[in-house]
Amino acid sequence: MVDLALSSEFIKLFGAAPTALATSPGRVNIIGEHTDYNDGFVMPCALQFDTKILCSVRDDDLVNAYSVQYPGENEQFYISHELVPGQLAWGNYLRGVVNELKKAGYALKGCNILITSDVPQGSGLSSSAALEVAFAGLLNHLSALGLSEQDIARVGQAAENNFIDCQCGIMDQLISAKAKYNHAMMIDCRDLTTRAVPLPSNLTLMVINSNYPRKLADSEYNQRRLACELAAKTMQVPKLRDATMQMLDAVKDKLDDVTFRRAKHIISENARVVAAADALEKNDLQNLYKIMAEAHISLKCDFEITVAATDGLVDICNNALRDQHSDSGNNSQPEQTHVRGVARQTGGGFGGAIVCLCEHDDVDKVISAVDTHYHANFSLNADIYVCEASEGLHVINL
Repeated sequence: MVDLALSSEFIKLFGAAPTALATSPGRVNIIGEHTDYNDGFVMPCALQFDTKILCSVRDDDLVNAYSVQYPGENEQFYISHELVPGQLAWGNYLRGVVNELKKAGYALKGCNILITSDVPQGSGLSSSAALEVAFAGLLNHLSALGLSEQDIARVGQAAENNFIDCQCGIMDQLISAKAKYNHAMMIDCRDLTTRAVPLPSNLTLMVINSNYPRKLADSEYNQRRLACELAAKTMQVPKLRDATMQMLDAVKDKLDDVTFRRAKHIISENARVVAAADALEKNDLQNLYKIMAEAHISLKCDFEITVAATDGLVDICNNALRDQHSDSGNNSQPEQTHVRGVARQTGGGFGGAIVCLCEHDDVDKVISAVDTHYHANFSLNADIYVCEASEGLHVINL
């Protein structure tokens, strides 16, 4: 259903009612970091936060756009004109999507659009991918382009790579386009095949934004990519997806320690994604928690993309979710630990968010622990989102 206030705002701006609505969600990655540009595996899920675009078709080829989140700003450009970056950051995502479709030879109709989004910006939940996919899906619908979900995701990725100059992988756009309600999705980033993995009904998904300023993210990200490419070249494979630990060990003396550890993370992380998907399907939560804990250690020690603030958040959550007790009150026996959930760094790193999986009854315990310890230790306030696994892109006529 369309929010009446949003529809009224559309009529106020354009003088007529909207005729179509596109909705596309943000996402969080459960496991599989920096594997996407290595042609590996990832396992994100879409969230209940989404971007909505109301539209009506125009008689000319003008894209006339407004955003609820940026009042007073108006993005306008003609589809038939040469497209170059404009002054509005959010408008450039629209321009980039149109530019990619034009390069592919598609004929597009002009449109009036009003955008609104509740995807938290700056939290690593892919607000940009949600916008790209929603707009590409809308244009696909309006102009009957016949694009598949994978095609739409590729358009969004290409727009970000070529127009925005952010060299992201395909994960964000593909999960936004293709997500299934109450499921995570394991994605093969080489051929874009997907495997929907149901989330157990007793599991709660939380995203906690550290609000640590990500000042070095871009330069460090590029260094990680270069290290992965060097390791793959040394092992004479196209991408680290094609490498094994045995192959890496065989060239250890040809790599510096940093490059070796970067490759070690990618190779081991690919194996962890596959194992985590199997654990989820079997509702083997103890094994899933173990795998995700190992993933965080790998990100911290081998790929080195965590910071003290996100490591601290992970420790706070994991300590809150760890029950310890002694067997039969015998102090000579070692303590037995039952893990009730797990947290780890998610996203590109160098700040950003962590993801936490736990049982429903423990959500308040995690929130209380973060409220008590995070600001006291790091002088930062975390944003906590209790999430639901949502569905991907859908476009409807109104």
